[in-house]
Amino acid sequence: MTAETSQVAAPFTAAAGGIEHGTRIAGLRARMAARGIGAVAVASPENIYYLTGLDHLGYFAFTLLVVPAEGAPIVVTRDMERATVRAQLPWCRHLTFHDGEDPAVAATAAIAELVPRGGSLAIEDESMFFPPSIRGRLRLALRHRGWLDATAMLAEMRAVKSPAEVEHTRAAARVSRAAMDAGLATARPGVAERQVATAIWHAMYASGGQQPGFEPLIRPLSMLDQEHVSWGERELREGDGLFIELSGCVRRYHAPMSRTLYLGDVPDEGREAHAAASAGFEAALEALRPGALTGEVYAAWRRAVAARSSGARPSRHHCGYLVGIGFPPSWVGGGEVLGIRPDGRTEIVAGMTFHLMSWVTRPAGHALSDTALVTDTGAELLTGMSRGLLVAA
Repeated sequence: MTAETSQVAAPFTAAAGGIEHGTRIAGLRARMAARGIGAVAVASPENIYYLTGLDHLGYFAFTLLVVPAEGAPIVVTRDMERATVRAQLPWCRHLTFHDGEDPAVAATAAIAELVPRGGSLAIEDESMFFPPSIRGRLRLALRHRGWLDATAMLAEMRAVKSPAEVEHTRAAARVSRAAMDAGLATARPGVAERQVATAIWHAMYASGGQQPGFEPLIRPLSMLDQEHVSWGERELREGDGLFIELSGCVRRYHAPMSRTLYLGDVPDEGREAHAAASAGFEAALEALRPGALTGEVYAAWRRAVAARSSGARPSRHHCGYLVGIGFPPSWVGGGEVLGIRPDGRTEIVAGMTFHLMSWVTRPAGHALSDTALVTDTGAELLTGMSRGLLVAA
């Protein structure tokens, strides 16, 4: 294990990492003080980025950020990331482990220094980037400390976007729109799905985007229920319906959207499905306003879809979810995110951004979605793209 302490040129202050990150760390520390927590340890790249701005792909190896009640945060990484952390986070302390060394040893050293025996520690228990084996060794080594789960604390902080975050999301929405326009313009009978993907990727990067957290999803409506299956060598055929879901990414912020395109004549069930999906989307958008509960938004979506689907009750598990910072392999920032679900009790607040979705299966499969920013008076869609019936010319 190697300590890199020469990076801290001056005593840590709330503004050391810039106004945005300093404000976030100050907000976290206020929550820590209220609960008597001596340090918070997070492993997900999204939460580390949110608190510090560390933007790299080295998180495939164990990475931990430890934020103490006062003083400089400590970053624990593989030794290979030394130059990256030095360049991006000169205001943080840095502990590294070499290949073949146990990351839990470095993590234990960082936490033990900050939280004395009998003190309380909050760890991001729900992160897919915190291997159970490392967590277990850490718990054993720090068994004389109190343990709390920091997952909800960080999720609550990230739920409402700052003005700077909103601007990044708007920029990502412009990238999403450019990519979707390119994909729809390319999709024609005889074209392979990979050609549609090529056009989408080119437009993403050409319009100022960076690598998104998730592949564009491109597949025929006959495979719509195979969620998270992406493009392949399949050739588009006359009469097919095509589903495209994607997100632009700017400064790690995402703005997902999806559309359904028909290649040729639209069957009657396709028109009915589009009408139902559109009605559901408009109802959810109207209900998405400050003070509403997530369950109320879902209920509005469900009623509207049922009214246009011959009375069938849609069974989709949600009609949207919070979106923002994302690193591969996800654009939602982890496995479990706040969704607009049946009976949801979360209050909608201005500054939240949702991937608002209307996905129907009766009388046929059809999906429509966009990124919505909750404002003081309602919700604003960010890509500016038509939600009308799409048919390839």
